Amino acid sequence: MKRLARIISMCFAVILVLGSVQSFAASYKSYTYSIKGEQLASPDGFSPDRLVDSNYMGLKTPLNEPTDIVVDEEGNVYIADPNNNRIVILDKYYKLIYELTSFVNDQGVNDTLRGAKGLCVTGDKIYVADTGAQRILVFNKYDYATGKCAFVSRFEEPVSDSFDEDDVYMPVAIAADKAGRMYVVSATTYEGIIALDVDGTFSGFVGAQKVTYNAFQLFWRKFQTQEQRDKSVSYISTEYNNITIDEDGFVYATTSSIEEEKQQSAIEGKSKTGDYAPVRKYNSAGDDIMRRNGFYPPSGEVKVRSENMAKEGEANGASTIVDAAIGVEGTWSIVDQKRSRIFTYDINGELLFAFGDVGTQLGNLKNCVAIEYQGEKLLALDTVMNAFTVYSRTDYGDTLIEAIAANNDRRYDEAADYWKAILQRNNNFDAAYVGLGKAAYRSGDWDGAMDYFKYCYDTTDYSEAFKMKRKSWVEKWVIVIPIFIVALCIGLVKFFGYAAKTNKRVATSGEKKSFGKHILYAFHLMLHPFDGFWDLKHEKRGSVGGAIFWLGLAILAFAYNGIGQSYIFNPTASTDSLLVQIASVIVPVVLWCAANWCLTTLMEGEGSFADIFKATCYSLVPIPLLLIPSTILTHVLAENEAGFISLINGIMWVWVGLLIFFGCMITHDYSLGKNVITCIGTIVGMAVIMFLGILFSTLVTKMIMFVSNIITEISYRV
Repeated sequence: MKRLARIISMCFAVILVLGSVQSFAASYKSYTYSIKGEQLASPDGFSPDRLVDSNYMGLKTPLNEPTDIVVDEEGNVYIADPNNNRIVILDKYYKLIYELTSFVNDQGVNDTLRGAKGLCVTGDKIYVADTGAQRILVFNKYDYATGKCAFVSRFEEPVSDSFDEDDVYMPVAIAADKAGRMYVVSATTYEGIIALDVDGTFSGFVGAQKVTYNAFQLFWRKFQTQEQRDKSVSYISTEYNNITIDEDGFVYATTSSIEEEKQQSAIEGKSKTGDYAPVRKYNSAGDDIMRRNGFYPPSGEVKVRSENMAKEGEANGASTIVDAAIGVEGTWSIVDQKRSRIFTYDINGELLFAFGDVGTQLGNLKNCVAIEYQGEKLLALDTVMNAFTVYSRTDYGDTLIEAIAANNDRRYDEAADYWKAILQRNNNFDAAYVGLGKAAYRSGDWDGAMDYFKYCYDTTDYSEAFKMKRKSWVEKWVIVIPIFIVALCIGLVKFFGYAAKTNKRVATSGEKKSFGKHILYAFHLMLHPFDGFWDLKHEKRGSVGGAIFWLGLAILAFAYNGIGQSYIFNPTASTDSLLVQIASVIVPVVLWCAANWCLTTLMEGEGSFADIFKATCYSLVPIPLLLIPSTILTHVLAENEAGFISLINGIMWVWVGLLIFFGCMITHDYSLGKNVITCIGTIVGMAVIMFLGILFSTLVTKMIMFVSNIITEISYRV
């Protein structure tokens, strides 16, 4: 019995230990983002393997705030340790091979590294940004025969008229392509990335960040001297902090000095331009060619708390991006130093997953400054812990890479199987839906493709599938469609002809003007505004009831537009409530009528409030006549044909604006100039009325709360 109790106790102990290990390893969550910016749980793409510190490496002198980490083709690891003036070289198992500290330079003089912060390894060369000495050094890779890294060349500060006189050359990061061309990030250079030829000759700047000016800055700039303009920080481009290069020679550059408000605004605005982006991808010509096809541009965190809304100890504001790493199959990652969090994207800029957090448990980091891929592993360098964490790709991550690889190699059927396997583990993964949608598209299953694209809000690919479905539908009904269009045109011509005859008969015969004829009169007024508005007022051709009818029809048109647009033009099915739709039409109409009546009574206007109301509501006739058809057309047109919808809506608003303008002029018998002044004054009056209304409602609310508090206090005391 005692033996059985011991066995049970041991089992419980093992379970507790395994549980603690599991919680220790899973010290952060992995996630992606929805189209609304909500975090969606995701399986781990990488899991922490081990923490490699100085003892594990075999270093006699521990690392002291290292700044950069790179990996060569053999898997050897290189770490920049500027405070110890050295480059630490490890084998692929993270054991010390060599410490690069001193060398004999090209002058035959013993020399040493001086605070080298950046490095790059390509082919058989090691490129070092020797920050303290303001130079670039090139070495051969470690030679086991000689037991050292042979010095190759030295490049001092480049000379060019493109540099400002006050610039201080301070190289902190470097990248080199296969041909030996170098790209240098200088900590105090704002003009962009410094591009050097193989011999160190300056060839130009790459990728200067966007600079903008507000209205006040443009005005003040007119009164500044040239020296003041040059020194004004507001007009200086943003500097970069790190750089890396892929096997095709494309440069990934990161910056952390963009104003957080501008960076976050670009993220929330889902900017595709790269303006104020913390990471860019440049070709040899200096053009930003990064694809930003995800819900949000690749910039780290999407939804962030402001400083006054963040909890104690919680990071706030936009991500601070300090490094990028190139993975396999076009994938790449960036690190948010502020949150010690890593974000991984595919070649299209779509987020694959994000993971990591600030902490002391395995997998968490305190201050991550650099990341680098080592085959299927990811290394994250921590400048506070003076170590790097090794993350291994999980089975989920392997499946994801295999799916991307199959898609890149155009093995679409095989890729579809991988995407299905991924969705079984993560039904929030939008790239899988895109992959399956494209597979269905290639097989001619337009409906299936549209369904998959709809799941992940991919309106562009959905539109392409829709066009193919529309094409097949047109081919099927090729005889019926022209007949329908001709019949519709004939019907419209007949209706407008009937309306014209009816309006003409009523005007000449003097017959009784019924409610139906008041409604029908709008079709004459919208095409003949001058005599139309004159007859509306003086001949009583319209009525208040007819005006209310057209006002209500305009409200219904907006309501239908809100709920009736196709998926392409309203993918999130977002719409306002019916009350908001009603208020959005009635409130402007009432404000216009009230402000116009108040103003025109002082400016010898001849129209009453009822006349103004009728003229305004009858001016809304083009809204239902054009907005309803344009809403119906959203079910016929594709995404790249949206300009036709915009054209119809633009014509509608211009038409309505002209009718309101001429209606005001005819109603009050104003000249053109006086009417322009009156309309401008009416708009100002609308703003004043709104301000007074808001002020009055606020005062009433406070009075009600005051009385309510007094009553509550009295009830407690009684």
